[in-house]
Formats: sequence, structure tokens, C-alpha cells
Amino acid sequence: MAARVPIRFDAWYRVLSSMLFLPPSASYVEVADGQVHARMGWGFRTSFPQAAVVGTSTLDSQPLSRGVHGWAGRWLVNGAGDGIVVIDLEPTQRAWVMGFPVRLRQLMVSVENPPELRRILRHSPQP
Repeated sequence: MAARVPIRFDAWYRVLSSMLFLPPSASYVEVADGQVHARMGWGFRTSFPQAAVVGTSTLDSQPLSRGVHGWAGRWLVNGAGDGIVVIDLEPTQRAWVMGFPVRLRQLMVSVENPPELRRILRHSPQP
């Protein structure tokens, strides 16, 4: 059974991102059949095994930036400054930013329901 949690967008960024063809309707984290899929329109996408999630937490600070930003395997994918879930991965996974492959060892993503995403990610899929 699939569970999808939408990426959270501030009202002003919802308008801006839609003009940049990064609509909220194409921005989500989905867990289905033991795989985690995250997408922010054409700007970011990744798929990795749920078993690669070694920890989750919530980000205490509120970043000023919005969009897709990262370096050295740590990527922030956010439409809002709050509701950010930090997903630690091992081994390092693959993601694509604007079509270019990048390493992904930590995904920080703003979502509408952080406790629900953390609960879903902790739940191990049944074989």
C-alpha cells in the first residue's frame, strides 16, 4: 500500500514555484512496496529502498532558502521553512538535481505532516 506525503509550500513560494514549473502537485515523498520516492517537479527526484533509512529527525532551525540546495550528499528540498524532516541514509543513494546525478546521504524535506512521514519511514515493509 502506498503512502504519499505532500511537500509543504509557503503561500508565496507556491506561486513562485508554480511559475517555475515546480508545482506543489508534483512535489511529494511517497513510500510504496519498500521503496521511497521523493520528487520536487523537474528540480529533484530520488528513489531508494526504505531499508536504507537509518534515522529520521526534525530540523530545529528554519532555513531562509526555498527550492533544492545541497552539497556533499546533504540535500535540502523545501517549499517552506518549517515542517522539515531529516532522513539519514546508508549506504549513500543516488538522486537527480535538474537532471544531473548527485550523491544522497541525507535528505531534508519540508512536508505537510512530518510526524506521519517519520512514522511511515520507521515502519518496515513486510516481505
